[in-house]
Amino acid sequence: MKSCDYGDCSKNGVNISRLSPEGFLVATGNKAYSFREAYKRFHYCESCHELLMKNVWNRVRKKEDKDDDHVAPTAI
Repeated sequence: MKSCDYGDCSKNGVNISRLSPEGFLVATGNKAYSFREAYKRFHYCESCHELLMKNVWNRVRKKEDKDDDHVAPTAI
């Protein structure tokens, strides 16, 4: 099993996610026909995955600095 990709964590990465440790989708660079093929996969342990999801959710919910030109948190 792969180790966790979040920070210096060395636990087993039991959760597979398309979100990078910085909380963004990262393209594979290949021509892809589906979401599954288009983005890299990362592995996270339970606690790091929960922390990552909390950080992304908090960033999405912040009201300041958002207007019509706001870039989505999953932007590449």
